[in-house]
Amino acid sequence: MLSRTASDLYWMSRYLERAENLARMLDVSYSLSLMPQAGRGDGLDELAMPLLITGTLDEYLSRHGQLHAERMLFFFALDEDNQASIYRCLQAARTNAHAVRGRITADMWENINATWLDIRGIAEQGLGRYGISRFCEWVKERSHLFRGATFGTIMRSDAYRFIRLGTFIERADNTLRLLDARYEMLGEEADEMSDRTAHSYYQWSALLRALSSFEAFAEIYRGSPNARKVSEMLLLRPDVPRSLRSCVEELHLILAALPGENGRPAQRLAAELDARLRYTGITEILDEGLHAWLTDFILLVRQLARAIHSSYLEVV
Repeated sequence: MLSRTASDLYWMSRYLERAENLARMLDVSYSLSLMPQAGRGDGLDELAMPLLITGTLDEYLSRHGQLHAERMLFFFALDEDNQASIYRCLQAARTNAHAVRGRITADMWENINATWLDIRGIAEQGLGRYGISRFCEWVKERSHLFRGATFGTIMRSDAYRFIRLGTFIERADNTLRLLDARYEMLGEEADEMSDRTAHSYYQWSALLRALSSFEAFAEIYRGSPNARKVSEMLLLRPDVPRSLRSCVEELHLILAALPGENGRPAQRLAAELDARLRYTGITEILDEGLHAWLTDFILLVRQLARAIHSSYLEVV
């Protein structure tokens, strides 16, 4: 497969996964902002969380000057000038899909093209009239439909593998950043003995719901969510679809299945990360410091993404 084609497929799926992750992040931040806040009642600290996670706080402040709920929601949802907005992610995904129409199925193309047309209509209507929660649910639904069309219609060829690579690289990074952001926001409340406080309960529950893992948590653990339980599930459980270990296992298997010797650096790094998660316990992570461990692994996932790019996606 040509590097340019592989790159378009990879980034098409990364942008779609990113749009879904942004919608999840925005939905939970908006919901929590409506609750009474510690020290202030306007919920702006909670709504600023997506800006901090995505590193767009400075860009927002340079354009808007101060934190404002409606402007922040628009900035992340429909702002054409914000490269990190859901609107721009779906636009980029559609552009990449158009470039590889011959390598994806008609069902996949029709889904992603319809999604792009729909969001343009939503942008004309305005987020205030459409509703932020309804918008976030729509983004997640469109992403699920595309993933279903992909899984159900495309051949299990290299094209399928590069699509899946993009999905799991983006998902792993998102899980790490969301967990780190929630842990840092809770501060002393993140201690495992704080699971009885209402604020801690709603923060951890919101994170689990953002990653569609609340039901899985209730099935696996007893009692309220806390730092130890949530971190163990989202980092080390192979049977939780959005956990870090699940994503890294998929990346390892996909890279191992790609032909050729150019990908050995990426394959080796993925195997090392898979082994590290397989043989690490949550006590070791907490002893090291959860924030430090997450920061280190975010860099490792970024390193893996660079290795994938240099091995397969650079146009020679």
